[in-house]
Amino acid sequence: MSMPPSLKHWLPKLPILDWGRRYDRETLVSDGVAALIVTIMLIPQSLAYALLAGLPAEVGLYASVAPLLLYALFGSSRVLAVGPVAVVSLMTAAAVGEHAGPGMAAHAQVALTLAFLSGVMLLGLGLLRMGFVANFLSHPVISGFISASGLLIAASQLKTLMGVKASGHNFIELVGALVRQLPQTHLLTLVMGVTATAFLFWVRKGLKPVLIGFGLKPRLADVITKAGPVAAIAVTTMLTWAMGWQAQGVKIVGAIPQGLPPLTMPTWDLSLWRELAIPALLISVVGFVESVSVGQTLAAKRRQRIEPDQELVALGASNLGASFTGGYPVTGGFARSVVNFDAGAQTPAAGVFTAGGILLATLLLTPALYHLPQATLAATIIVAVLSLVDFGILQRTWAYSKPDFLAVASTLLATLALGVETGLVVGVAVSLALYLWRTSRPHIASVGLVPGTEHFRNVQRHQVRTSPALLSLRVDGSLYFANARSLEDRINSAVAAQPGLRHVVLQCSAINDIDASALESLEAIEHRLLDAGITLHLSEIKGPVMDRLQATAFLRQLKGQVFLTHYQAIAELAPDMLTHDSPAPASAPVAEDAA
Repeated sequence: MSMPPSLKHWLPKLPILDWGRRYDRETLVSDGVAALIVTIMLIPQSLAYALLAGLPAEVGLYASVAPLLLYALFGSSRVLAVGPVAVVSLMTAAAVGEHAGPGMAAHAQVALTLAFLSGVMLLGLGLLRMGFVANFLSHPVISGFISASGLLIAASQLKTLMGVKASGHNFIELVGALVRQLPQTHLLTLVMGVTATAFLFWVRKGLKPVLIGFGLKPRLADVITKAGPVAAIAVTTMLTWAMGWQAQGVKIVGAIPQGLPPLTMPTWDLSLWRELAIPALLISVVGFVESVSVGQTLAAKRRQRIEPDQELVALGASNLGASFTGGYPVTGGFARSVVNFDAGAQTPAAGVFTAGGILLATLLLTPALYHLPQATLAATIIVAVLSLVDFGILQRTWAYSKPDFLAVASTLLATLALGVETGLVVGVAVSLALYLWRTSRPHIASVGLVPGTEHFRNVQRHQVRTSPALLSLRVDGSLYFANARSLEDRINSAVAAQPGLRHVVLQCSAINDIDASALESLEAIEHRLLDAGITLHLSEIKGPVMDRLQATAFLRQLKGQVFLTHYQAIAELAPDMLTHDSPAPASAPVAEDAA
């Protein structure tokens, strides 16, 4: 018995049924090697990001098991590695901190409730095929937000590196608190933290070339390089234990529960859900955008593709899995996904093997992490997040697009000054406002005939033929409520400047849509032109736009004609342009449209 098509449409796909059929021994080896490298990288990152979120270190390990398994089942990317990431951890800390203090049992309960709500939202958006929501976050906004978040995260970890207590609601307050705490800096902690940070920076850039210079193969050198954080953790942990640095004031991670991730339940409190709804939505959107961006970039390198709607389902399932196994919100991480790709992962099975490695760590390694200095984990976070900071985009957008520069700068400054959630909202609001501003002033060019051709170009840029009795206007953009008045003003100015004008032809080749407000404007334009003895014509209307216009009274009552091509319009309305040169009227108000 086959499944009804309507029901099949709403059920999530299982990409594992596709790649799983072709799974072979060679793929198994590639996935296994990639999983080993990612596991080595993920263990210290998971511990560090959990502490960044204000949660016990083991929560990071828990959040790296079920999400990986579920993403392997539902995800469309072959190499995306899901788990705790820096930005989402920071957003989690900000959202959960409003309801419980870091380290408290209630804090972990609220965090997994946040993961549950995020999972429900992502899954719902995926089932409704709403992957297009990622389009509302422009790259400049995301870049500004991530750069500011990286600075916030790095600044928040400096207190751990210094061995002091400092807090603040924004970057300025946090830096001020750190400056005031300078006299209380714990020297041993600072030396250890700075040394670990310098070592990790060097490992990231300088270790692999050295190892290759000693004759190691690139793959082995890459594995050893990715093990840099593990080496820093092992050495500082052993030194802290052997030298008794805990007794000298060095803060350690302490006891980490040994065992499998626990079965947990979110808090079924509707009032808490209402308060967490907006943070959960922002975390969902940011996580989804980051995952899709990374997934699409890596898929393109192998001529593969991902499905945004399917990614929503996979990330939703991953977050639901985290909420029921003691975790917190997760998403696809940039760094670990790139490492997974570079290490040769071929399928999401690499994530399954990585989850197995994390499980072994929770079962066997946690007792060895008792003396792990918190400063080492802080160094791990700082090195990871500073790679996300991209100030170069300020220069690039300033040179290319001032509105995009404004979007980047406003997002970055708002995030630093007001916090991650407010900063992101400000960035989206500024982007939408700039979009409305730009589209409310569409480029409207007066065009003429290029001699010897059937092409029309801007009279301000090309030597073209025109006629004093005819005005050809090309509107480069859709017409809607915000910009319809611009067209009215432009035509009114042209009519006043050309006394001999008899025909106005709108070249509609760049118009993809005309809304109701713009339609009313076109009606008003035609009536005013008729009163002045001028006829309005249209040319090169796109099919979908024509379909809608044919159902309106405007097209039926239009006194002018609708031409298939603009050349046909000129040939009928101003045939003299085909044989005689006629320069554009000097008084025509077209200078502002030179572009």
